[in-house]
Amino acid sequence: MLRPAVLLLLAACAAGAFAEPPPEPKVEKTVAEDDQVRIEEVKVRGETKKVTVKNKLTKAPDYEIVVTDAGRESAGGSGTGLSKSGSGTRVWRVINF
Repeated sequence: MLRPAVLLLLAACAAGAFAEPPPEPKVEKTVAEDDQVRIEEVKVRGETKKVTVKNKLTKAPDYEIVVTDAGRESAGGSGTGLSKSGSGTRVWRVINF
């Protein structure tokens, strides 16, 4: 009587081993543009990962907004000096490789 239950359990474990891998995360790229700036936003799984702002009128360098992950922020801060408001911090790239 125990033998069919053991075979059924082994079959279920074997089926789980051949299951499909999880799907790749959904990546969305959004561009908002007007006469003065172009804003490019990258979201992964619905969470904003990267925002780049490009100025069209002046020769000001492009800058990136580093978005803080509010879900991982501790009560005492991360020690990085970044704001905890969730709006992010502007960062200018000095050297590109």
